[in-house]
Amino acid sequence: MFPLKKSIRYIILVLLIVVSAFVLYETFESVKIDKQLSHRAPIKKSIEEQPILIERFSEKETEKVSQKLDLLLKRINKRHDFHGALLVAKKGKIVYSNQVGYKDFRKRELLDEKSVFQLASVSKQFTAAAIMILYEKQQLKLTDTINRYFPAFPYEGVTIKNLLNHTAGLPKYFWVAEHKWNKQKAPTNSEMMTLLETSNVQRFFKSGRNFDYSNTGYFVLASIVEKITGTSFGAFVKENIFDPLEMDDSYVYSFENDSISSNHLDGYKLYRRWRHRKISYTVNDAIVGDKNVYSTSEDLFKWVHGLNNEKLFSKETLALMYTPGETISGRKVPYGFGFRINTDTDNKIYHHGKWNGFRTGLTQYLDDDLIVIVLEHTSYEGIAALNKRVKNIVAKNFSF
Repeated sequence: MFPLKKSIRYIILVLLIVVSAFVLYETFESVKIDKQLSHRAPIKKSIEEQPILIERFSEKETEKVSQKLDLLLKRINKRHDFHGALLVAKKGKIVYSNQVGYKDFRKRELLDEKSVFQLASVSKQFTAAAIMILYEKQQLKLTDTINRYFPAFPYEGVTIKNLLNHTAGLPKYFWVAEHKWNKQKAPTNSEMMTLLETSNVQRFFKSGRNFDYSNTGYFVLASIVEKITGTSFGAFVKENIFDPLEMDDSYVYSFENDSISSNHLDGYKLYRRWRHRKISYTVNDAIVGDKNVYSTSEDLFKWVHGLNNEKLFSKETLALMYTPGETISGRKVPYGFGFRINTDTDNKIYHHGKWNGFRTGLTQYLDDDLIVIVLEHTSYEGIAALNKRVKNIVAKNFSF
């Protein structure tokens, strides 16, 4: 009898220790997150010190909305494993910019304003802009076919505009790389272009007939940029987009070919609801144009602000990017050049991204003059819903 009672006491004691340790850990994590959210980059007063494209509302003006958005970030971090950055801007000025969660789970290092995220498909707008820079310089025409730059390209009649609008009907290069590439090192853009020429894979449809979202089209566009300029896509984007807009923490990264910056994040997946596993690179990770731009939330704000204010090219050229495409039968497609277009409900121009644990979103709500930027790296699946919640919070708690 007594040994049984002793065992029960021992079990209860162990349970108490475990529960106490868990409570202490949760309390410590909560305090750590609160401290992270309470830290904000100082607002620079000097015009000389202030980056050209960054303006902010004052702390007093944003106090109420910032408190609400801090609570939202803390909640989705705890309940939905959100580890990322959120930036909100209105009328061309930053309302809110903050981060929550970890950048490195093994080292328990917190995210900060310098943490650099893989943009995934949000990268496509930079590829489109690179094309439009060359277009405005009259170095290409939107009606040019791919065969003008790559004579052996096996899909005839595909124009640059088809690629931009996703109406080219090209096969998925992911499948080609995974089934046709037989080298250990991941293929680069030029190697993938050569592989497409020899892989004998059928297209989905003749160009212009339908809309079919295509990563292949955007890697081909980046390859055209390289062909025309004689330089790497990353170097062209740096010189013609990142540097002029002072996007100092942004770059194009090709796996196994480029060096990694100190703030470069990895993607993660939550395993069995408690452990974060780093996601490995794949055979498709050296390709650029469809993905592989890395950036911060504030650099992305500089990007949108600069793009919309003729820092890269004219408003007439920008209007082409923001205009929905159409098929040869005249059917409108919900995509411009590098941007999804939705004028039916929210009147927004946007793009989401999803790759190797990264989840990203950049949304311009045109009627509200509102920009919402979300960057995350632990496979969070609620970007669209989060955008709506942020939009509603700003509408109710910020009136400038």
